[in-house]
Amino acid sequence: MKKFSFILFFIGIPSNLAYAQTVADTKSNLSLDQIALVNQGDSYVTFPADLGNIEPLIFEANVSPGFKIRERKDSRLMAVLTPQIIVRMYDEFSYPVRTPSYMPNITLYFLTGSERSINKLSLFGKIAHHSNGQDGDFYDESGEINLRYGNFATNYAELGFIKSYYNTKHNAFRFFKSSIEFHPKSWMLDEMQGKYSGLRWHNTFLAYKLPINSNSNGNNKANLSVKAETSWMIDNVNNWETFNLNRLTASLRFYYHPKFLEDIGLFVQFYHGMDYYNIYFHHQISVIRFGIMTEILRF
Repeated sequence: MKKFSFILFFIGIPSNLAYAQTVADTKSNLSLDQIALVNQGDSYVTFPADLGNIEPLIFEANVSPGFKIRERKDSRLMAVLTPQIIVRMYDEFSYPVRTPSYMPNITLYFLTGSERSINKLSLFGKIAHHSNGQDGDFYDESGEINLRYGNFATNYAELGFIKSYYNTKHNAFRFFKSSIEFHPKSWMLDEMQGKYSGLRWHNTFLAYKLPINSNSNGNNKANLSVKAETSWMIDNVNNWETFNLNRLTASLRFYYHPKFLEDIGLFVQFYHGMDYYNIYFHHQISVIRFGIMTEILRF
């Protein structure tokens, strides 16, 4: 009997190790779908409690759905069409919504290397448009930028890579993204040239912490995530010196998904740098904001 138990013990060890390895392999096998969702970003709505020098808002909302274009589910090449819109409702009489940011874009992704590798490298290229739907003069009668009716429009290309891997020790997925964004002068309004940066270097780090009791069914939602972003304006803008800190944009966001909520969670974000809301770009803002966010990504 002891001999039989001894044999079962040694048979069980490799079996358990094989099972654990299978679970780890399944978790670490990120698909191109998941990598694209990470790069696409999440839809959110902020609360009317921003802290900082931004104009008083009732909310800011980002709507960013993605429509996949590919030959089959396991394809290494995929395109994603995103009709993104950012809207701000101001805390003023009649609660106006002024000059939303229309940001439709199409992004092409290519997954390199082995599909079973824990460490994955994906390449992407994006063509995008950014405008505010207005056709008024860029400057008002006083010579200032016309925030209410001024025309804002630019088109740009972005090229970069996304490095992703699964950390077994912390049961977390981590991503690093770096890219160059380029606005050709012929794609940008003449009035914006020299004031709006046409060459930028972006870097992003993301980490998604999965629940302790997560399994390998590919339906796990991260209960915690952190996202850190930086952007540096490289070209000649506002006659700033090469290392002027006004060229830097930085953002740090923490997200928490309570168990009692299905598709939304709570986030807090710190943002510093040039305002990303179309014609408001000449504003330098530092703000702490709170809100709810949909994070549809599953692992």
